[in-house]
Amino acid sequence: MEEIDWSDRAFYDDGEWVTWSEIDEQLRYKEWGAKYPNAIRSMIPYFEDLLSLAESYHLETGLHLSVYGDIGELFGAITYGIKLNKTYAQGADGRLGNDHVEVKTITPFKTKDVVVVDTNGHFNKLLVVKINEDFQVSGRMIDRKDLPKREGRYLRVRWGDLPTPK
Repeated sequence: MEEIDWSDRAFYDDGEWVTWSEIDEQLRYKEWGAKYPNAIRSMIPYFEDLLSLAESYHLETGLHLSVYGDIGELFGAITYGIKLNKTYAQGADGRLGNDHVEVKTITPFKTKDVVVVDTNGHFNKLLVVKINEDFQVSGRMIDRKDLPKREGRYLRVRWGDLPTPK
């Protein structure tokens, strides 16, 4: 006879057991949805797992995995509703309505909160995602027309110069 693990069982509802982990997951999804109404909630587990992996790998080895760009893009999909383009698609990282969005990520090991943007890219909006040394993630978006004007192909954008979300 199979032994039942009761440790994660919360209650019996409509002929099925509901577990504490399922309740926790639903609460997290509601929290993301309340904070970010355009959230693509199906991406939340991938974002959380990848961020957790990057953090635990760093704590274990002192090294960093090359996943921070992906974490930044997933954060944009979840928080802003950006529909991500295929990997290595030319132009921008995704679309937000009719706008093409370029996502740049400030990694936890960077000494300066600056990203370099190729102004030859085809984008209308820039999302800068910052992952700090405690692996907390935040983002700031700006319209391309509001970026500083300068000569040359590459533009350095400072986190502190970006508008804070409302």
